[in-house]
Amino acid sequence: MAGGIGGRLTDKACKAFVAQKAHGKKFSDGGGLYLFITPAGGAVWRIKYRIDGKEKTYSIGGYPAISLAAARTDLAEVKALLRENKDPVTQRRINRAESSSTSENTFEAIATQWFVMKQREWGAGHFAKSVRAFERDIYPLLGKLPIASITPAMVAKAIEDIHKRDVLETATRILQHTNGVFRYAQAKGLCRDNPALPAREVLPRKKDSGRMPALVDFVSLGEVLRQAEMAKTSPPVRMAHRLCAFTAARIDNIISAEWKEFDLDSEQAIWTIPRAKMKVKSRFIDHRIPLSNEIASELKQWQTISGKKGFLFPSPTGNKHIGCESIEKMYRVTLGLRGKHVPHGWRSSFSTLARDHNFERDVIELALDHAHDNEVARAYDRGERFEKRIKLFDWWGKQLVAAQHGAAIIPLKAKAT
Repeated sequence: MAGGIGGRLTDKACKAFVAQKAHGKKFSDGGGLYLFITPAGGAVWRIKYRIDGKEKTYSIGGYPAISLAAARTDLAEVKALLRENKDPVTQRRINRAESSSTSENTFEAIATQWFVMKQREWGAGHFAKSVRAFERDIYPLLGKLPIASITPAMVAKAIEDIHKRDVLETATRILQHTNGVFRYAQAKGLCRDNPALPAREVLPRKKDSGRMPALVDFVSLGEVLRQAEMAKTSPPVRMAHRLCAFTAARIDNIISAEWKEFDLDSEQAIWTIPRAKMKVKSRFIDHRIPLSNEIASELKQWQTISGKKGFLFPSPTGNKHIGCESIEKMYRVTLGLRGKHVPHGWRSSFSTLARDHNFERDVIELALDHAHDNEVARAYDRGERFEKRIKLFDWWGKQLVAAQHGAAIIPLKAKAT
C-alpha cells in the first residue's frame, strides 16, 4: 500500500536497488520512508517529515543492518511522535542524553559521592566501616542500577537480607545511610522519590530506644567473663571481647586497634588511640588508656599468635579486621545476653561501678573520653589525672579477674580519689 506504513517495497526490491549503486537516488516505501544511496555507495534508511511547517529528515541507519521491517517500525514511532507534536530528531537527542545520564547516575556512583561528602564529618573508623557495609550488602543488589529506577521493594529486599543474619543494628544503620544517599540524589534532581523510606517497615521496632543494656554488678560481670571463656568462638573475637571488657573502649576502637598503638614493654603499658579514630574530635591530643597488668599480659600472649604488625584482630574473610557484628552476635546469641548486656555496655559498667567505689567523676569521664564540659579536667589530661586513671584501670582489671574467678570484691587499700 503506497504511502502507508505497510509500504510498497520488498526485501528483494531493496537488494536490487542497492546493487545498482545509483548515488543520490531514493527508493520510497511510502509515508516518508525511503532508502537512499550515499556518495560512498552505501544504503541508508531515512524518513522525511514536516513539523511546524518545516521539512526535516530523520536518519534511521544503514541497510541491510536495519531491515525493511525494522525501518517501518521506526516510521511508526516517528508518526506517533508527530501526532504529539514532538520533533523526532529532538526527542532522540533527549533520549540519548537521558540514557547517558542514567548510566552515570548508578546507585553506587551517587553513594560514592555521598560518602566523600560524609568523610569530612565522620571519624575514619566509622567511615571505613560504613563503606565496607555498602560494598558487602548493598552494591551487589543495587549498585549498578540507575538510582532513579530503584523501587521500595528493591531496597526492602536488600535490608531484609541483612536482617536475616540477626544483625538488626547493622540493618538499621545501613538503611539510615541508604536513606541519606537517596535524599542526596533528590537534592541533586537525580530521582523524584526516596524508596528507602517505606523500607523501614520490614525491620522490627526496637523495644527500648534508651540506653544500651549493661550489667552493673561484679557478680554478673564475672559470670559473663566465665561464659565467654567456655563459649565456642573464634580466638580474635574472644580476645576482642577481653580487650573491650578490660579497657571499656568503644567497640569501633576495639575492632580497628593496631599493634603500633600499643606499648606493652614499658613499666606502664599504654594503648594510645589516635584522635582521628575517636568519636570526640574536639580535643587535640590522642586518647591514652593505661592497661592493667591483667590485660597487658593477655595482649602479649596474643601478640605471639597474631604477630606484632597490622591489626590486632585481622578478619579471616579478607577485610582489614573483624567487624562489630561478630562481637555483638557473640553477646546476643552465643552468651544469651540479648537485652541484658552488649559490648558497649562495659562502658556503663565501668562508669557506674567506679563511681560506686568513690573514683572521681572527672577521672572516669576522661578515662572514657567523654565529651567533657570541665576545662580543668581537660587541662589535667596529661598530668595528675592520668596517674589517677592508671590507678582506676589497675583497680578495674583486678576486680574483673576476681569476679571471673568468683572471688569477692577486692577492697581498696586506700582512698581511690
